[in-house]
Amino acid sequence: MTRATRAAVEQVVPAPARKSDETRRRILNAALEIFRERGLEAATMREVATAAGVAVGAAYYYFPAKDAIVLAFYEEAQHVMRPALEAVLARKASLEATLRGIIQTKLNTFADNRQLMSALASHVDPKKPLSPFSAETAHIRESDLHFFQQAVMQTKLKLPKNIAPYVPRLLWLYQMGVLLFWVYDESPEQHRTAVLLDRTLKMLTVGLRLAALPLLRPLHRLAGDLLEVVYGD
Repeated sequence: MTRATRAAVEQVVPAPARKSDETRRRILNAALEIFRERGLEAATMREVATAAGVAVGAAYYYFPAKDAIVLAFYEEAQHVMRPALEAVLARKASLEATLRGIIQTKLNTFADNRQLMSALASHVDPKKPLSPFSAETAHIRESDLHFFQQAVMQTKLKLPKNIAPYVPRLLWLYQMGVLLFWVYDESPEQHRTAVLLDRTLKMLTVGLRLAALPLLRPLHRLAGDLLEVVYGD
């Protein structure tokens, strides 16, 4: 940020608000560092407060619990990724290339927090606040789903009408599977994840193109009924 820009911001944003944002940021950064080193479960809010140089009460003021810190991490990551994801969609490339761009953006963004993501991978139960399927993370999930909806719309795939509404959600689940594999991938520079992404994307996009063939119509109703049961629509 240039001196002129900083001065402009300081004129618009009151000093107390700036200080509040800076304190919140310091607590968040300190917490994430501790989570990376010690894991989410072992870390305490007292440790976070000490590392951030604030009182324990102040840490709880900004983040009532560790879950709130993790949710803030998710939200910030989504905010950081948005310009890159929008750039991927703006290219209007093939579905395979677009999905690759979306998922690779996620992998690049979370690369420095892979260990933390590993700790969070156990929170899959929708009843747990940090689960990607929980009510607490619904706004993050829906925002993320938007990019898959746009990817499908841009490719103009001719999908069966009873299946088409579910495709973005299925692609989102596919992404979650790749991310989970990546979290536990101990191959050099997660090479196995790169191979998995490359090969499964080809299979996936070919399968979607084949779905429109008249020969497969008898399966459309079965698939649609199954998806309706799975998603409860």
